[in-house]
Amino acid sequence: MKTLKSKPGVVIFARLFEDEDLLEAISDAAKQTGTKAGFFVLIGTLKKATLGFYQDGKYEPIHIDEPVEIVSCMGNISLKDEKELVVHAHLSVSNRKGEVLGGHLLPGCVVAATAELTLMENTGVTLQRKLDEKTNLYLLSFDADPQTSG
Repeated sequence: MKTLKSKPGVVIFARLFEDEDLLEAISDAAKQTGTKAGFFVLIGTLKKATLGFYQDGKYEPIHIDEPVEIVSCMGNISLKDEKELVVHAHLSVSNRKGEVLGGHLLPGCVVAATAELTLMENTGVTLQRKLDEKTNLYLLSFDADPQTSG
């Protein structure tokens, strides 16, 4: 395990509107506020959802073509290869029967009535992602950061 310390910065609240793509809206909120490292939680409703299940180096999509309630959505904000903003999130949703599905947040999650985002910026640190050839994923990398321990 490797760890990295940071200090909490500002807390950003955002309301997402009907027909916005959830992943894109989270990314836009981070870009608009200059957040390059942080974590977030989100609640709301979706018209439809696309989740991902990671297996064998790729995400297999799970399409949900019905209205769902966001039970939980949480993730972090980081930079890929020191420049491209990355939103990494997992999402759990429930249908009208209360059945829950969850997975990696993928494009194609369309906001229904609303979604409410709480984003906590982290200061004094930049979270970096580098390609891990074994998993074919961009994983957090603390190698070049002097605050790293472990």
